[in-house]
Amino acid sequence: MKFIPRNLLPLSLVCLVLVFPAVVIAGDEWRPLDPADLALKAPMVEKDADAEAIFWEVRLNDELEGGTPRTVLRHYVRIKIFSERGRESQSKIDIPFLNNWKIQDIAARTIKPDGTIVELKKEDILERTIEKLSGVKIKAKSFAMPGVEPGAILEYRWKEVRNDRLANYIRLYFQRNVPVQLVKYYIRPLAIPDYSMHVQTFNGSASPFTKEKDNFYSVSMTNVPAFHEEPRMPPEDAVRPWMLLFYTRETDLKGEKFWQEYGKRTYEEYKSRMKVSDEVRTASAAAIAGAATPEEKLEKLFEFCRSKIKNTNDDASGLSIEDRAKLKENKSPADTLKRGMGTGTDIDMLFASMALAAGFDARLVRLSDRSDTFFDKSFPDDYFIQAYDIAVKVGDQWRFYDPASTYVPLGMLRWQEESQQALLSDPKEPIWVTTPLSPPEKSKIKRTARLSLSDDGTLEGDAHIEYYGHVAVYRKEWDDDDSPAQREDTLRETIKKQMSTADISAIKIENITDPLKPFVYNFHIKVPGYAQRTGKRLFLQPEFFQHGIGPLFSGSDRKYPVYFSYPWSEEDAVTIDLPAGFSLDNADAPSPFSAGPISDYKPSIAVTMDGHTLVYKRTFFFGGGNTIVFPVETYAKLKSYFDALHQSDNHTVTLKQSAATASTP
Repeated sequence: MKFIPRNLLPLSLVCLVLVFPAVVIAGDEWRPLDPADLALKAPMVEKDADAEAIFWEVRLNDELEGGTPRTVLRHYVRIKIFSERGRESQSKIDIPFLNNWKIQDIAARTIKPDGTIVELKKEDILERTIEKLSGVKIKAKSFAMPGVEPGAILEYRWKEVRNDRLANYIRLYFQRNVPVQLVKYYIRPLAIPDYSMHVQTFNGSASPFTKEKDNFYSVSMTNVPAFHEEPRMPPEDAVRPWMLLFYTRETDLKGEKFWQEYGKRTYEEYKSRMKVSDEVRTASAAAIAGAATPEEKLEKLFEFCRSKIKNTNDDASGLSIEDRAKLKENKSPADTLKRGMGTGTDIDMLFASMALAAGFDARLVRLSDRSDTFFDKSFPDDYFIQAYDIAVKVGDQWRFYDPASTYVPLGMLRWQEESQQALLSDPKEPIWVTTPLSPPEKSKIKRTARLSLSDDGTLEGDAHIEYYGHVAVYRKEWDDDDSPAQREDTLRETIKKQMSTADISAIKIENITDPLKPFVYNFHIKVPGYAQRTGKRLFLQPEFFQHGIGPLFSGSDRKYPVYFSYPWSEEDAVTIDLPAGFSLDNADAPSPFSAGPISDYKPSIAVTMDGHTLVYKRTFFFGGGNTIVFPVETYAKLKSYFDALHQSDNHTVTLKQSAATASTP
């Protein structure tokens, strides 16, 4: 796992804070209530809304805490409830936060339609883990609003203290999961010598900045519609309105001139960090011994850096926060080599240095994270390209490597960095290159099951699942810092979401921290009532692994494009021993279908010669031809395709009991 650069660290969390009902104002007192708000009978922004925020205010400032400057955001929100659905959706509040943030001074209250006020008790505020992002567990302050009912007004506030000082960048969001009549930010600009405050608005427009009291400036949006998440949608910041507040010098270059100078600066900045010393030359020569081709040499260097150097940024390293704080900084590749450990940056720099020692041209490339938003180089600032990889020239092509990402296979990058414009650093002529997108076969899910069916519909047997490529990276990063019991619970919860009656035992999880081998689940499963019995017949879904999974797309309309993170493929093989006295009554199977180079689906159903065992096989891939983004106007066809897939996966066969067996007492 690479170290996440300064600018990208809090972004996904900031997204979460704004998606959940959350918020803030200036001061620690409740604002007077307008009787018109309490009497409001219908929403003003969206006519069918179940709840609506009357206002959402945020006061942003740098303050001293114990003599140290901190970024402080004071939130205040007031929400009107119109229906039972609104009561249900807005009653539970989660405020996520990063390890270096503090959530303080939470206060909340419910104002009932008759004016009665019910305050939140301090002891009802809990801290819990609510989510993981890229394998990181996220904590939240959580509480339930007291006495919520239709017609009530909810309001709550808190102080958010970020130990990463505001400095140069922060994102201001204007959309919530309910409509908002008024979103308003109060900002006190920082005094940075030679720098001035600037803003860039994305996916919307805000009011001009207005001078307020105490050197604050305000900016707002009115009548902001609710944000509703859609399955497989682009990153939230690629579609919803937000504003980037940042500080630059007026003399900074614009347009392509900025990128040319930035690419040159990057080259000079990292040249010393790739320095080839005698120690590096010796290690490089030893590592590539016996390799004949450039590809073989780079593979050996890649595996050396991954297997011989411990990544101190990785949760699986076994290092505590205290251990990491005591580590000395590696100032050169030779230091990383000598100590046998380093940050993700250190590992990538060592790989580049060893490649240079082996005679290759190696460069650092800067690129963006497309799980965050879609990069547009017309914005002349490096804020969105803080990710990095190593490019090595093989023949006349640049190939990309990332040994610091512990579980990403050779020949692949993190999916967030594939199919991205990347700036190749150079002392004279930096250029833009595009990182490749791994094809479906690189990220495969391979599943097998050997099962037996009882005459009462119970299905029991053993299952084996292998994950490769990007799907394996996800599983490994999710599980690598969990206990064995937690890992088993993750599997049980996943299966029970599909088959609630399932009993899972004999779990064995393999290769959790092995960067080369697939992530593997082995388990025994028993599912009462899997097949439905009616009289002398059993109705059975042969595609065991898709049982209980709903359709991917349920809505008939779509607001945002469909966006798949990466191409993938699936390969299933299921054998089911039939109960004594039962035979296959119908032998029909779903028909295969295809979407040209983008996708292909092939199912098959057969029975062994003795008629005792049903054999089901299925292959599927999606995202071929580098096609992972689909515009809204193609949604109907795409939904139809996945609906057909869902219908075929849920295909049932009929088993009929013989007359002799049925009459046996």
